[in-house]
Amino acid sequence: MVAWTFLPKTNPYPPKTYDPAYPVGSYWDSTIPDSSWRHPAPLQGQVEAEVAIIGGGLTGLSTALHLARDHGISACLLEAGSLGWGASGRNGGFCGVGASYLTHAQMVRRVGLAETERYYRDQRQAVETVQELAAAEGFSLDAQGEGWYAVAHRPSAWRELEAEYQIYAQVAGYPVQLLSPKELRERGFDSRENHGALHIGVGFGLNPLKLAQGLAQAAQKWGAQLHSASRVVAWEKVGSRHLCHTPGGTVRARHLVIATNGYTPANLYPQLAGSLLPVLSNILVTRPLTPAERRAQGWWDPTPIYDTRRLLFYYRLLPDGRLLFGGRDGTCDAPRERQRLRAWMARQLYRLFPAWEGVEIEYAWNGLVCLSRQLHPHIGPSPTDPSLWYGLAYHGSGVATGVWAGKILAQEIAGIRPQISALFRQPPRLFPFPWLRLHYLRLGYLWWQLTDG
Repeated sequence: MVAWTFLPKTNPYPPKTYDPAYPVGSYWDSTIPDSSWRHPAPLQGQVEAEVAIIGGGLTGLSTALHLARDHGISACLLEAGSLGWGASGRNGGFCGVGASYLTHAQMVRRVGLAETERYYRDQRQAVETVQELAAAEGFSLDAQGEGWYAVAHRPSAWRELEAEYQIYAQVAGYPVQLLSPKELRERGFDSRENHGALHIGVGFGLNPLKLAQGLAQAAQKWGAQLHSASRVVAWEKVGSRHLCHTPGGTVRARHLVIATNGYTPANLYPQLAGSLLPVLSNILVTRPLTPAERRAQGWWDPTPIYDTRRLLFYYRLLPDGRLLFGGRDGTCDAPRERQRLRAWMARQLYRLFPAWEGVEIEYAWNGLVCLSRQLHPHIGPSPTDPSLWYGLAYHGSGVATGVWAGKILAQEIAGIRPQISALFRQPPRLFPFPWLRLHYLRLGYLWWQLTDG
């Protein structure tokens, strides 16, 4: 047992970062005018359920849906804010592979070639899970593009793309293609940093809040109980039952699933929170760009794109012609720092796409991406309690993997042992001196800024 004094006692960012009453300002909010689905009644009184779920994002909603629909298991979900309030409803909408920051060689050293190959298959199945759920439950994703592009941000990055091509083609079995700068322009994308690209034909762009809406409404249809404004203020285990206490009531359950990802509160489960590193990701969305403006920049392909930086930029054209532009930087979420980061992001947008210099930015927001010490997701039971489960740490690729994790967790709880990569089954490990996590991140950012070029 780790001594309590070595565990984090407070969250790494200011209280407003975790406050559901603080407005997000997301573009996605504007795409669903009727937000009533996000606010199911808060928990009141005492409730018995087979499974309690903490977190109303993609993993929590997917777990509730799959438990109720596929296994007939009662589930009660508790969300501190509104459904989809965290990263699930405010990310860039990239539904694809890449939920681990480990290199291929590092994965092979850790779990072997066979389990690494299984990891690549699991990632593809995660994308397919999202598509299958939308088709089966009849909800719209506003899907765009086929796969995504990794664009070399400098000439030397082309060698990295060539190495990734070999891995994706020969080991993962993904449809991939290397494109010269000229070929990429002909496909409908150009920027000041177009030095060629790797097209990965697995994934697409979507509206993440519509995905959350579809999962929530399907889960309720199949009988899952969902409660917003129901922060778990205390959790205890009495005998064989988990008791989750909220301001309005208590859920008593045989199993507990923690699906809070980067918003995992330090006071709820310090051993878990201390193994996670929440990282700020920032997004801007412009006004709609006219067809002429898009042609002037040479960009009309809606396929999502990210670059080869460690501190990457990611961007895509949205269905109404807007540009979504995201990036990772900053370790302070104070209001003045938010404004500084947004101004810096705008300068990067105008630098990369000079035809759009000065275009109005109508939305700006941020959210927490979740990393782990081992640099890969963790899906499964706690090593100390087989009735305690978690699915988290998707490293910025949680749209597909988070939904798939809910399916896997539901199967596990139902007594089915799905064949997934051993990489996902490794339990999370504490960071050394976890209260220093943001300091580690600052050092990493400094190094990446120097080496990204």
